[in-house]
Amino acid sequence: MAAPGPVTPGAPFEPSQPPVIEGFSPSIYSTQESFKVKFLHKTQENPMVPIGCLGTAAALTYGLYCFHRGQSHRSQLMMHTRIAAQGFTVTAVLLGLAASAMKSRS
Repeated sequence: MAAPGPVTPGAPFEPSQPPVIEGFSPSIYSTQESFKVKFLHKTQENPMVPIGCLGTAAALTYGLYCFHRGQSHRSQLMMHTRIAAQGFTVTAVLLGLAASAMKSRS
């Protein structure tokens, strides 16, 4: 087995810059979107997802409040409502992905 040759030092590693990989561009967008702009864009694209997320969070919060107060029947009802809201959210995400895929094919 042959011994490896000497290693020549390349350019120093620059953590603030993305790595250079031949044939790969780290960003497909020419401009970077802020979180607020991206959130508003995605909400306008599929408004049912944030509605489902808010419904899930509300059912969970109220269910935990009822559990803390000792209202076990209402707490169980809210946990079932939370599951339904999560199902609604997942369905909205999947339908949004399907719509986006159909739109990109056209």
